[in-house]
Amino acid sequence: MVYDPSLRLPIDVFPCEDGHAQERSLLADVLTSVKSGDVWICDRNFCVISFMFGIAKIAFFIIRQHGNLPWQPAGKMTYAGRVETGKVYEQPIIVTDESGNTLKLRRIRVCLDKATRDGDQDIFILTTLSPKDAHAKNIAQLYRNRWKIETAFQELSAHLNSEINTLGYPPAALFGFCVALVSYTILSTIKAALSGEHGAQTVEEKVSGYYLADEIEMTYRGMMIAIEEKEWLVFRDATPSQLARLLKALARNVKMSKYLKHPRGPKIPKVKLKSDPKSPHVSTARLIAKRKK
Repeated sequence: MVYDPSLRLPIDVFPCEDGHAQERSLLADVLTSVKSGDVWICDRNFCVISFMFGIAKIAFFIIRQHGNLPWQPAGKMTYAGRVETGKVYEQPIIVTDESGNTLKLRRIRVCLDKATRDGDQDIFILTTLSPKDAHAKNIAQLYRNRWKIETAFQELSAHLNSEINTLGYPPAALFGFCVALVSYTILSTIKAALSGEHGAQTVEEKVSGYYLADEIEMTYRGMMIAIEEKEWLVFRDATPSQLARLLKALARNVKMSKYLKHPRGPKIPKVKLKSDPKSPHVSTARLIAKRKK
C-alpha cells in the first residue's frame, strides 16, 4: 500500500496473491507509479539499489539504510543539529549499481537518545534531496513520521476488518482488503471534515476510529431506508469545494463527546504464581475467594 502522509490517505495498492512473497518482488510495479517531483519515504526493507536508482531518475526518496547496502564515503560526516529524538549528522556517500552507474546520496545519521525496540542506537537515512531542498533535521523528522502508515494498517485491521479469516481464497482476501481501503478513505475524509471544524489536534489525539467505524456500520442500513435516493444527489453532483463546505457544515453539528477515545490506565504487572511441584494444579475458585477476602 502507498500512503500519502499529507492527505492521510492510501493512494495506491499493489496486490499479491502469494502471502509468502517478499515485498521487494513488487518493487518493479511500484516504480511505474512514481511521478516527477515525488518524495518517497520507505523503511529499510525497500533499501534496494535497483529501486533507489529507479526513483532517482524522476523523483526523490528518503529511505532508511539497510545494513547490507554497499556504499562508499564521499566526504566527512558533519554535525547538523538536534531533533526531538537525538543528535543529527550527515555525510555524502556514493552507491554503485551492477552496471557501474553511480548515485550520490546524503547519509543522515540520527544518534538516538533512546534505543529502538530492536536495540538500534543509531538510525541511518539515505536521501537524494539536496541540502537546499531539505535540511538534515527535516529529513530525520519526515522519516520519523513514516510510522503513520503503521497506524493506518492498525485501523484497517482493528476497525475495518481488512483481514477476514474466512476469506481463504487469495483473490477474495485481496478484494476484502481493498474494500477496507475504500472504507478507510471514507473514514479519513470524515476525520478531515471534523478537523476543519473542531481542530486537527483534537481529532488526531482524542477521536476514536473505532467509534466512527461503529457509527457508520450501525447507522448505514437504517439511513439508506429512511432517506430517499433523491436526497443523496447533492453529494454526487457537488464539486470538490462544494462537497468540502457541505461536509464541514455537517461536522459542525457532530457531538464530539460520542466519539472520544477512552484510554486505558497503565498496565498492572501480573504477579507470577508460585506452584508446588507436588500439586501444580491451581484452583480458580480458591483464587477468586482469596481475592474477595
